[in-house]
Amino acid sequence: MDDPSYVVALAGNPNVGKSTVFNRLTSLHQHTGNWPGKTVATARGAFTYQGAAFTLVDLPGTYSLAARGAEEAVARDFLCSGQADATLVVADATCLERNLILLLQVMERTHPVVLCVNLLDEAEKKGIRVDLAALRSALGIPVVGTAARGGRGLAALQAALLDAVRRPLPPPPPPVAYPDLTGLSPQEREDAAAEAVVRRAAALAAKAVTVPPQAHRWDRRLDRLLTSRAAGLPAMLLLLGLVLWLTIAGANVPSAFLSDHLLALEGPLGRLLAGAGLPPALCSALTEGVYRTVAWVVSVMLPPMLIFFPLFTLLEDAGYLPRVAFNLDHLFCRCGAHGRQSLTMCMGLGCNACGVMGCRIIDSPRERLIAVLTNSLVPCNGRFPTLIALLTVFFAGGGAGAFPAAALLLGAIVLSVGVTLLVSRLLSATILKGAPSAFSLELPPYRRPQIGQVVVRSLLDRTLFVLGRAAAVAAPAGLLIWCLANAAPGGVSLLARCGAFLDPLGRLMGLDGCILMAFLLGFPANEIVMPILLMGYLSAGSLTQYAGLGQLQAVLTANGWTWHTAVCMVLFTLFHFPCAATCLTIRRETGSLRWTLLAAALPLAVGFLLCATANLLLGFLPF
Repeated sequence: MDDPSYVVALAGNPNVGKSTVFNRLTSLHQHTGNWPGKTVATARGAFTYQGAAFTLVDLPGTYSLAARGAEEAVARDFLCSGQADATLVVADATCLERNLILLLQVMERTHPVVLCVNLLDEAEKKGIRVDLAALRSALGIPVVGTAARGGRGLAALQAALLDAVRRPLPPPPPPVAYPDLTGLSPQEREDAAAEAVVRRAAALAAKAVTVPPQAHRWDRRLDRLLTSRAAGLPAMLLLLGLVLWLTIAGANVPSAFLSDHLLALEGPLGRLLAGAGLPPALCSALTEGVYRTVAWVVSVMLPPMLIFFPLFTLLEDAGYLPRVAFNLDHLFCRCGAHGRQSLTMCMGLGCNACGVMGCRIIDSPRERLIAVLTNSLVPCNGRFPTLIALLTVFFAGGGAGAFPAAALLLGAIVLSVGVTLLVSRLLSATILKGAPSAFSLELPPYRRPQIGQVVVRSLLDRTLFVLGRAAAVAAPAGLLIWCLANAAPGGVSLLARCGAFLDPLGRLMGLDGCILMAFLLGFPANEIVMPILLMGYLSAGSLTQYAGLGQLQAVLTANGWTWHTAVCMVLFTLFHFPCAATCLTIRRETGSLRWTLLAAALPLAVGFLLCATANLLLGFLPF
């Protein structure tokens, strides 16, 4: 390189396409979710332009540099550190006035600054016109218009950045004329300064932006439906039910296909290991224990995730998830929690470990801890197969189709949300007392999802990540299960002995010892609970696969199951200790073993109380 490497800070409000600009310039695939707070740490990428090397630092999306939250603090500290040779501020052309507030604050702290007015394609569709020359003249800094999704204007943006670092313009005059702040209290000075910035941003927007009356007509109409008090929650439940129905209806065939073909490889693998000279017991442990468990997890988890995660990401990319937070915000606030907890709760439907990591978007440490401790009360993707099988066999008429099972599963999820709210209220009133904090929640414009990016992102960022972690913990679990099932001192396997030991507690909960043992051994991955249970019932030496729901029902009823047992099993599947990956994530996020143990004990206590209560009440029924 003829020139040294230049560092450029990338700043902007959430939902302005900042990460898309980052991806386009650096050819990296940073997550570009369409909801606030998605980026909670800096990301770096590099690109070259005309022989000059650039390092682009993607700062967290923020509305202000006042540092009231973690995102603002990260962005402010980096901008004020002097590490950047230039700052690139990305703004949304469809709502430029609000974005200019952050730009004015950045201009007061650093130089040179380049303004990227992004989403010009969306502005043009709405009839919004932005006079870039007028902005350039009023601000005294380079201003470039882009539509980053399609790559429009990025070459001009790179040229502006190169000019800014090689031949920077002289610093412009102060962007904001503040009134006399003497004699005011610190809070009054802060309020007056903020009002001056807002007035300056409004004046700039009035000079450079023309917004027709119908610009946001369709967004407003959709919001009147999707965020109204009457229709907001029903619409949310309908969309979630549709996603669940599509997941259930679409996953059965590919799951059976994967199971048949993966398990068919067990024989050749065993012969290969035997040919390598391994003893028969070790060959059996590796094939019937390790391989069969991993194959089961893959065949059960992969198809639902390949459907659920892309559908969920489509809602995210279209801008609907912030509406979910808006609809549920008042419920969480009444429970002393944070409205953004609804977003992390939705993430938990895919994977509780991912939901716990997503709690970083909550600024308040107290409310973030409440969200972490209660995230496992929502069933993750790994619990869906067991829930679907039980609900279909015992309550949806077996072969009645996916719709009844989806409706019942939706009801189970609604119950888990209600319990999450109750436990959040309990925590906020006891060990985590405090008033709920306020937060800014932007309702971004509805956008047509980028199907290709959604598929790739959901596959790489979520599906393969979750599947790889589950397979990694399932392998040693399979070995342990095989050892317990095949070690039989006195002619009775250790698995059966452990089940007998736990049987009194299980009966108190409306279950049995084999069920509790299956949950304990399923700690590495929830997906293996049902096959462990069948292995215990059938006294098999390895994981057992049922050929269909009819056979599953036959095995369960032969071992004393009734619909009472199924009710308690559904409740305990919903509420029990989180899996190993989630516990490790909680330990890493909280840095505390005490909070990790509490996060595991809370859902377990809820599950025990609900099961014991249901068993007691159902015992009074005459059928």
